[in-house]
Amino acid sequence: MDAEGITEYDVVIVGGGPVGLLMAYQLRRFGVSVCVLEQHEKESQDAYGRAIALFPRTTEQLDQLDLIEPMLQLGFACRTSVTYKDGERVIPGRVWTFMENIKDTTYDFTLVLRQMYTEEIFREKLESVGASYYQAMQCIDFEVDETASSGQYAVTSTFEDKRSGEKKQLRSKYIVGADGGRSFVRRHAGIPFDGDTSEDKWIRIDGIVETDMPLNRSYGAIESKTHGNVLWAPLDHGATRIGFAYSPEMAAKYPDGVTQEVAEQEAVLGMHPFSVKFKEVHWWTLYTIGQRMARTFTTKNTRVLLCGDAAHTHSSGAAQGLNTGIHDAVNLGWKLALHIRGLALPAVLDTYSPERRTAVQQLIDYDKDISILMSHKWPSWYAGDRDADPYLLLGEIFEKAASFNTGLGISYPLNNLNRSPSSLTTQLAITPGSRPPDVDLYMPGTNQKIRFQRVTRNCGKFWVVVWVGNLASTRQSLATLRSFLDGPGHDLLGHGAIDWLTISPTPGCSPFEALGGMRPFGNMYFDLASYAHEKFGVEDQKGAIAILRPDGLLATAGPLAGAWVNNYFASVLTRIEPMTEWSSSDSGVSV
Repeated sequence: MDAEGITEYDVVIVGGGPVGLLMAYQLRRFGVSVCVLEQHEKESQDAYGRAIALFPRTTEQLDQLDLIEPMLQLGFACRTSVTYKDGERVIPGRVWTFMENIKDTTYDFTLVLRQMYTEEIFREKLESVGASYYQAMQCIDFEVDETASSGQYAVTSTFEDKRSGEKKQLRSKYIVGADGGRSFVRRHAGIPFDGDTSEDKWIRIDGIVETDMPLNRSYGAIESKTHGNVLWAPLDHGATRIGFAYSPEMAAKYPDGVTQEVAEQEAVLGMHPFSVKFKEVHWWTLYTIGQRMARTFTTKNTRVLLCGDAAHTHSSGAAQGLNTGIHDAVNLGWKLALHIRGLALPAVLDTYSPERRTAVQQLIDYDKDISILMSHKWPSWYAGDRDADPYLLLGEIFEKAASFNTGLGISYPLNNLNRSPSSLTTQLAITPGSRPPDVDLYMPGTNQKIRFQRVTRNCGKFWVVVWVGNLASTRQSLATLRSFLDGPGHDLLGHGAIDWLTISPTPGCSPFEALGGMRPFGNMYFDLASYAHEKFGVEDQKGAIAILRPDGLLATAGPLAGAWVNNYFASVLTRIEPMTEWSSSDSGVSV
């Protein structure tokens, strides 16, 4: 609290939904003070409903932040899908079949958990790290001093207690808008929200149902000409969601509007010829389909930042909404924390908006087509036979976008973080900005399996992974690397934003002996049978160094040498001086 009695935080987050809570949890976990303010009282807000599906890359990210276990205890792990047309099963299925072909991840399923439970878990985790959280507090104003220096509290925000009417002022270095599609933060900051809203409307209804549909605990698509591509989603706690298009013809039947009774009745009709009976209804909604994206996710000298629905909205057709918001939060969390702590250069934070806008634009382009096709209509660009079945094209689009839907194939372009490194890059199996495979490693001594992603969990630091090749071939390079790192003028081993890890294909009774009497770089794990080396594309005769971003994506890679690692970090982190000259024998590249 400052001399004026105004409470100060590094970051104020407007919006206490899952994205805002996740942002706050990360920031506090990474050493930043943060306050979350939510305008609703969660006990009285819609109890269930909203987002339900978390895809593999999302669950991987939550796992790396130590959040996933309580979610697995409550959620429904869905590994199968089904498509029905006129009561007959379509084989092979369409739309959701990508769920049955998820590879190269421990999370080879869709985790279905209603947003109420996700938020409850995130709030408990937020409390465990000591972050401030308030409900029924609505943001009514904020001002940004754009002349303030980087470390100053440039944002003064005003909140109103919706119960008492009292006003509260906060001062922060940054303000994050995670306050939904009607975001006050976005509007008050003057950020345009580009896109459009269609005339199409959908209904979603959750509850406990009885049905004679054979495969009723698989993710289902029921192809209807009157109700669109009907969603059948098995939920947590034995519940089910049914979703369908609310067509103009359907709306004409209900001049007085939609009620819960109407939603139930049309859900039953949409599931024809299967019988459906609602034993309980937990939640329902009618909403309009549209795709919009903020022109930028940051503004006012990057003091105002947007995440989740505040930055982009789209249909729920591909079930990507919450997944995309979580990816926003994970991308931004470590960048903002390192910047606030004075460990990262401004260029790191500057990558947030272009990286996420690139991924969101892909989703919006894709979502426009699937939302139209799911309503049993053709996109305007379609020049084929309009008497054909739109669901055939819908299935093709979903199949082509499988890696995007699971999130495992989402990658970011080259930029200040994601670098094309030395000539070694072309020999690796992964490219900068993309997700590495989650291979099994082995603990020294016990030989217990441990996943690569658990070893390189997101603690808000970069990981420098030293891949030892054949020891006889790489011994000299490892010795030179050690000499470089232990020498004067380098802060790569003790820097607060860098962790080290060694992976050796040669097991031993101790890491020291496995390296022939050399100390490993950070903790060491064994790669029995060199499977992990092969998956990463590391040459046995050369070894390699891979630098991972805190969010687990490959930043860059290169030879077993220290100079290029130093110069990479000198361009993204503070307290590291670039080397203008070094020998090609040390760097592995000519200069």
